[in-house]
Amino acid sequence: MTPTLRRGLLFALLLLVVDQASKWWILEIVRLPEVRNIPVLALGPVGFDLTMVWNRGVTFGLFSGEGAWNHLILSLLALAVAGFLLRWLARAETRLVTYALGAVIGGAVANVIDRMRFGAVVDFLDVHAGGWHWYVFNIADAAIVCGVLALVADALIRPESKRKEAP
Repeated sequence: MTPTLRRGLLFALLLLVVDQASKWWILEIVRLPEVRNIPVLALGPVGFDLTMVWNRGVTFGLFSGEGAWNHLILSLLALAVAGFLLRWLARAETRLVTYALGAVIGGAVANVIDRMRFGAVVDFLDVHAGGWHWYVFNIADAAIVCGVLALVADALIRPESKRKEAP
């Protein structure tokens, strides 16, 4: 195993563990499904709450459905994407790309675990401003979004001369 692959996989594992621990805390200690909403922070019109949402779709609830096979199909799709990203991770050229891919892989697998356990993803982080609420999300979702943004930034910012030529 290459150092790049090992580093990316360890980062993915760290994010997966933190995500699953946060979901355990929300479900078992806070018991958010029973409470539904807990205001945490309010700074003028900006706020942060813990709000329970069972997401049966993908990011932002897209493709959500109640069918018996819905969570299995979405899980298989996420695992296929993670497999593709693993191949990319093995050839990552920079630390930014290594950690970005690790974040996306760890987040995707963490959400697959939820789908297999519960038939839906546990979402609970609710950020809002002036009455406008962003989609409720979790740590895995944040890792995926940050990872994708880092990959896009790398593609747009890194000079072509610093990129390796394909073998």
